[in-house]
Amino acid sequence: MPGPVLGTICGVLLCSVIAVRSVVVRSRGRHRARGMFVDGAVPSSLSLCRERMGGWLRKGMREKPEWLCLPVALAVAVLGRSVLPLPAGVVAVPLVRRWLRRRASRRVREIGADSVVTLCGAVVGELRAGREPGRALLLAVRGTEAMRAAEKAGVSAAARFGGDVPEALRQASRVPGLDGLAGVAACWRVAVDGGAGLAAGLDRLEGALRAERRRREELRAQLAGAWSTVTVLALLPVLGLGLGAALGAEPLQVLFHTPAGLACLVVGGVLETAGLCWAGRIVRAGEAV
Repeated sequence: MPGPVLGTICGVLLCSVIAVRSVVVRSRGRHRARGMFVDGAVPSSLSLCRERMGGWLRKGMREKPEWLCLPVALAVAVLGRSVLPLPAGVVAVPLVRRWLRRRASRRVREIGADSVVTLCGAVVGELRAGREPGRALLLAVRGTEAMRAAEKAGVSAAARFGGDVPEALRQASRVPGLDGLAGVAACWRVAVDGGAGLAAGLDRLEGALRAERRRREELRAQLAGAWSTVTVLALLPVLGLGLGAALGAEPLQVLFHTPAGLACLVVGGVLETAGLCWAGRIVRAGEAV
């Protein structure tokens, strides 16, 4: 094994040992006190370490899964006996984090859009039950995802104390995913100034928002096959490396330790990245239609 690889592996192992030891020492007193007051049993250092490391792994996979790129890169570096995967893993962390944040942001927008539809339906129901608009909005805004933005914008206060409800709704509509609240504000303004029926306007707005959600879901279902194709294309190089390793060709050794392999690795990585970006852009353009 080359000297740089051995030094890197030893450094990682040393840091891991130090981290585990510090966790065990810091947690030993707390767990002993817990054992004295619960059942008198003091857990061993191994069980403490296993419990703490398991908690870290579960928390890391749940809150910051992008850091899993580092152990994967370390495993590839050990298997290929090269330090090249390590900087690649470091570079992959912010890229994966950006992708995860974009995905979470899209999910938040979808939840917000659904909450606006629910809010419209709830307000219509309260109005048709005979409640006045301010009271109907106060009752409808409870238990919806739009409640936080509505509270920050002062919608509940405006509805409770006779303030400018349309302006508060317009301020809340600036939150990503809550664009439909601008339509609620317009319906409210027309109902107050022109005397039109608020329930009828919100009913039509709810129907339009539901139609938009159905169109978005149908488009996503149609594009699911395209995303599957992109995923398969992204995994083909990994499957090729696994097949070569199964046949005993040692593809990692060829890629990391020969000039031709390094050239193939660089050119293939650039082409793979360009292909994924291009395909993803095409599919996202289809989603935006």
